Amino acid sequence: MVPFDTYKTYLALKNHFTKDSYDYHKYQGKSRASLQSFYKRKDRYWFEKLSRQKEDKEVIDFFVANFVSCTDPQTVWIGEMIKEGETRYRSWQKRIQSLSYLFREESQQLFENKFEEVFDCSKGHPLLLKSFLIGNISLETLVIYDRIFLFGKNFDKKLKDPVWETVSLKIKKYSPFLHIDVFHYKKILKQVVGGT
Repeated sequence: MVPFDTYKTYLALKNHFTKDSYDYHKYQGKSRASLQSFYKRKDRYWFEKLSRQKEDKEVIDFFVANFVSCTDPQTVWIGEMIKEGETRYRSWQKRIQSLSYLFREESQQLFENKFEEVFDCSKGHPLLLKSFLIGNISLETLVIYDRIFLFGKNFDKKLKDPVWETVSLKIKKYSPFLHIDVFHYKKILKQVVGGT
């Protein structure tokens, strides 16, 4: 990937993770960046360095890892990625590589409670969301649960608050980047909930 393409990928993914209307996959990663605007950037060197260090797929993964790992993708600037990006990327890679194990561990902890309680939002934030917010379950596990149970649409109707809206957007935007064998994770969940 040439430096300008790295920059365009960065802009497209930033739009994907911050704007409800933009879909990276639908628009095939296109952005309105111009070569002129790229050469005016003071941080252009960083995009050049990144394009030399990483393969095309790694560049995309690097940006995805950084946007999903930060608190607010809207406020992440390239300088922060320069300082903390590689650490976030390595941490994300570890989670992806051990996703089955991570999902099993987090599910065992979560389902010490009754199954219904985990998704119950009649009294406000459900246990599932609280567990995510305090760091007991990962965004990846949340995405897998949404693929299995499709709870997001139900929560969207019942929870009208900025906390859930932010998490909901993150789940929707991150989901297409996770290649998940739903059947495999359903099997793990049955073992956890069934106690085998």
